[in-house]
Amino acid sequence: MNYGKRGIVNQAKAISSGTNRWGNKFGLFGFCFLLAFVIGLGVIGVSAGIGVFNGIKDTAKPVEEIDMSPKGMASYIVDIEGNQTNKLVAKDANRIPIGQDQITDTLAHAFVAIEDERFYEHNGIDIHGIIRAGFKFLSSGNASQGASTITQQLIKNNAFEGWVTETNLLQKVKRKIQEQYLAIQIEKEHSKEEILTEYLNTINLGQNTLGVEAASRRYFNKHADELNLSECAVIAAITSAPTRYNPISNPDNNQTRRKIVLNKMLEQGYITQVEYDEAMADDVYSRIQAVNSENNEDNAVNSWFDDALIDQLLKDFQEKLGMTKEQATAKLYSGGVKVISTQDPRIQKICDEVYENEELYPAGTKYLLNVAVTVKKADGSIQNYSSEMMQNYFKDENNDTPYTSKAFNRLFNSPDEAQECADYYIDAIVGEGEELVGDPYVRKIPQPQVSITVEDQHTGHIVALVGGRGEKTDNRAFNRATASPRQPGSTFKIMSTYLPGIDSGKITLASVFQDVPISYGKGGKVVRDWWGSSNGEWYTARRAITRSANVPTVQMFAVVTPELGYEYLQKLGFTTLVGEEGYKGDKGVNDIHLATALGGLTNGVYNSELNAGYATIANGGVYIKPKLYTKVLDYDGSVLIDNEEPETREVISEAAAFVLTSAMKDVVTGSGGTGSSVNFGTTPIAGKTGTTSDYNDVWFAGYTNYYTATTWTGFDNNEKLKTSDEKNFSKTMWRAVMEKIHEGLPSSEFPQPSSGLVTRTICSESGKLPIEGVCDGTLKSEIFVEGTEPTETCDVHYQGEVCAFDGRPASEWCPFKTQGVCSTHPAPPAEAAALYVNGVDPNSSYTTTTDEEGNTVTVPNTCHHTVEFMQQDGIEGILAGERAEMERRAAEAAAAAAAEGQAPPAGGDPNAGLPAPPAPPGPTPPPISEDVAAGN
Repeated sequence: MNYGKRGIVNQAKAISSGTNRWGNKFGLFGFCFLLAFVIGLGVIGVSAGIGVFNGIKDTAKPVEEIDMSPKGMASYIVDIEGNQTNKLVAKDANRIPIGQDQITDTLAHAFVAIEDERFYEHNGIDIHGIIRAGFKFLSSGNASQGASTITQQLIKNNAFEGWVTETNLLQKVKRKIQEQYLAIQIEKEHSKEEILTEYLNTINLGQNTLGVEAASRRYFNKHADELNLSECAVIAAITSAPTRYNPISNPDNNQTRRKIVLNKMLEQGYITQVEYDEAMADDVYSRIQAVNSENNEDNAVNSWFDDALIDQLLKDFQEKLGMTKEQATAKLYSGGVKVISTQDPRIQKICDEVYENEELYPAGTKYLLNVAVTVKKADGSIQNYSSEMMQNYFKDENNDTPYTSKAFNRLFNSPDEAQECADYYIDAIVGEGEELVGDPYVRKIPQPQVSITVEDQHTGHIVALVGGRGEKTDNRAFNRATASPRQPGSTFKIMSTYLPGIDSGKITLASVFQDVPISYGKGGKVVRDWWGSSNGEWYTARRAITRSANVPTVQMFAVVTPELGYEYLQKLGFTTLVGEEGYKGDKGVNDIHLATALGGLTNGVYNSELNAGYATIANGGVYIKPKLYTKVLDYDGSVLIDNEEPETREVISEAAAFVLTSAMKDVVTGSGGTGSSVNFGTTPIAGKTGTTSDYNDVWFAGYTNYYTATTWTGFDNNEKLKTSDEKNFSKTMWRAVMEKIHEGLPSSEFPQPSSGLVTRTICSESGKLPIEGVCDGTLKSEIFVEGTEPTETCDVHYQGEVCAFDGRPASEWCPFKTQGVCSTHPAPPAEAAALYVNGVDPNSSYTTTTDEEGNTVTVPNTCHHTVEFMQQDGIEGILAGERAEMERRAAEAAAAAAAEGQAPPAGGDPNAGLPAPPAPPGPTPPPISEDVAAGN
């Protein structure tokens, strides 16, 4: 550059030249144009940005549609004392909402300090935080510096449920813009306290807990309002990364973060230095580990009671609330409901302790193998295998295996043996190129199995139940108390026969029937008693109940009629019975037939329903539908279902119920009662044993004036119970449970109705009013429903000339007549007589005939010494034999009397001193030798 004089002059000329002047003007114009273009682009960009912002903002949910309340909440079951027995929670629903009054300042300040320190100052978005996050991003490229306020986080969790699936920056920007807009709107509508409360009820705090209350219980076993400063800091530290800062699995990480929380609380003036130092010195993580070691909530399995309750709740949610099955499940497991059950913790504990005591069980426990396997075949198809398929596999003799046998029944002597068989089967069914889908389901279930239901008959509340024996490993498992119908055996005699019979007046406890061979149904099934062949004895209804006699019961059921019996069974609440519609449409298969008398049913009955039937009698004849819960409260405390009002109906009269109770007391304390072993002696008991014909099922159903309980024992696969201990096990367990339940309870008699009952002295052989001086040896006091008491006199005892040989009224030709009393029995009612194998009662002592006036009358049959008998060849030898038999009997009687220190029966010759028998009318029998007649 020439800075001399000439140089300067030359430069001045150049500048002032025309060419340069036009160039400068063009450059200025270009600059102005470029500036205008840039400004225009900026305006357009800003306008477009505003448009985009408004567009994104306008697509956000209307603020009035945003529900800040958490979406998923754990549900709880409590017993009658308010103790929590179970928590029902679906994935992402383990939350326990609490109110503002349950959130302490310390807890609130811990979260505000670490998550949103200007929470109480901003209007929903934190400008300072946004700027700080922006500088962080520009300086380091790290976008981890959060700028979301508590309000924004609440909106993100409750209004943008899909934010975790965002895949690109555009989606995130859109959501952030909507978050900020809605945060401002939300803060206009709600107070800071409301927003913070909802936030603290929403956040994920690790270990499958949502919200501070659930976290407080999980980590510290206390409520949120009971947390100290150190514990509040632990929970607040989890928020930003629930897995990384989990105080159980990552205590060191949480401890580092907890220190940051406490530092910020100190910096922001929420705590003092002394409080900070105390919190830092707290050994909080030892407490967390101690609580965790005692906590089994994460892997808890429902109790048998809760399984039954859950099934009932799902059903009631659908029927009473109009929900679908899916809606009912969602409501129960994530709706935050509180279920108040009828479970009595004292009684349930007794049941659990008794049924978990393996020392009480019969020796020789077997293990039933259950398997379920899914296999992916080589062609990609899926094949499922069941326990039944396994059983068929090993029963097939074409399969050469160590287990192949026609008798294969899936029972093993030990769990290990059962597992070996399962492994063998799984290996056998998975072929080359095939693979298992998931883990095989293998269970080794101890046998025989059991169940019990205990009910307070005055309320219908099921207070305890056990649905099986052995470790319970599955939720909603096979519940033998409420979901497994079994044949009820002799316990059903009361339900089907005696209850309807006594209430209707068709029979009384004094009704008399004989144990003789009878049959019914297709093929003439012969009914037998548990003691073997028929013994020919006569049974009153009371004695038949006491001794659990089958044959008399079937005869009485025929008199009651299966149709009437079925009507009463319906009133008693049995849901498994098959009516006229027939089983699966086959009208020929139903439960309106004689087999029902003894519990021979199409499907069987549930333990809980049989128990309710007996509870009806215990409750004075009033059926109360059994219930497992009294109330369901919604998450906000409002009543969702009120189940407190009992569903009742009178099935039988109070008087009939008392009569039945009177008879069933004899089962326990009467002579020959089949349930004597259940008597623990501190309070009256009434009940009935039950056994199926092949010992597949054994029961005891009984009650005191406090509780009704029913126990069952049997094999899940219907194998027979073989040993005496197995056959009596239901009685063993009934006593073990009920004796403990009644410890400390005063003895309580069954209340007798003030009216509707009468007591009569009867002849126990006829069930009718006694004849004075004739029935003296068979007198008995019996109780009757008023109006059903006997009005006729005894028609069994006969006074007059009796055949000393066969004890029947003497015929006109009888050579062994003596004055005395004998027992005769009229023919049974036609309904019962129709069942006799021979069509009539072969031992009936009465004959139906017509008197002189043409009236039908019954007269006693006489002894066998008929005209035809007396005229047969060799009669003298026959009579001599009968005489010898009478002498033998007399000698035995004398010997027995002497052994007991009594005087021998008077008179050795029953016919001594008797006049010769009168000549019979009509044909004259051959003369009788004097030696034979005199007994010489």
